[in-house]
Amino acid sequence: MVNGTIRFPHLGITLDHVIKSVSIGGFEIACYGMVLAAAMVTGLLLAMRVAERTGQKSDDYFDLGIIAILVSVLCARAYYVVFSWDYYGKHPAEILNIREGGLAIYGGVIGGILTVAVFCKIRKIKYRKALDTAALGLVWGQAVGRWGNFFNREAFGGYTDGLFAMQLPVPDVRSHEITEEMWEHVRTIGGVDYIQVHPTFLYESVWNLGVLAVLLYLTFRAKRRYDGKVFLSYLLLYGIGRFWIEGLRTDQLLIPGTTLPVSQILSCVIAVFAGILLIVNHWRKSTMEKGPDGSAPGKDKGL
Repeated sequence: MVNGTIRFPHLGITLDHVIKSVSIGGFEIACYGMVLAAAMVTGLLLAMRVAERTGQKSDDYFDLGIIAILVSVLCARAYYVVFSWDYYGKHPAEILNIREGGLAIYGGVIGGILTVAVFCKIRKIKYRKALDTAALGLVWGQAVGRWGNFFNREAFGGYTDGLFAMQLPVPDVRSHEITEEMWEHVRTIGGVDYIQVHPTFLYESVWNLGVLAVLLYLTFRAKRRYDGKVFLSYLLLYGIGRFWIEGLRTDQLLIPGTTLPVSQILSCVIAVFAGILLIVNHWRKSTMEKGPDGSAPGKDKGL
């Protein structure tokens, strides 16, 4: 039975009766699912608003968003299942069960990028500009969506006694996600055993809000702009944050046959790749503005 208490001892915060689901007409609706739905809808609305402010058609982004959400959820689940095949190979009936979590954001991002590419080709929309606009809605959705992990008591990090340490009742957590170090530091409060961990869902949510602030600045305030810059900046900044946060988590998806976290490796590759392209684009734009002889103006579309 779920205890329902979540504590942040060093902040003096105790949250009692944090539910995992609500019952409507006898049907259980997971809070995880409701949070994800809210993240998707508000992310789509943000992208549509940005489209309006940047001279694009918001209706195009509504159509794109609906398709991208469906494809991204399928790809996010497929990514998670593939890298958790040791479990799902033995429990195939669980593959379609996402009520308890099990969506990998990188799978969703890959699915979204492919969807944007196909959609833009059909609608004859600028691909890089569409990626810029979609990135704003995406990172907002990620910031909100991480709170689904909070309700599910998942995606947390290892033991910590830092300022933001979070305490979770042992019965509320999947046993295989509790490390030996956590067991060594179990604390009994009111007769209930608690593990004390990094709230990595919170770290990533706050980080993503910071990324969103940077992307909004680049979209509306930055002087040097080109299609694709906002999206590349998203890949760089999100990749850096995810690389750090993924290293703290205890539920890492590993590359088969290794002890390497696939999302951490992918974050590093993506961040480096995006960083290189941003540097190259900056150099090319500076060169084109000065001209071959250092004085004539030019034009660059970016990569």
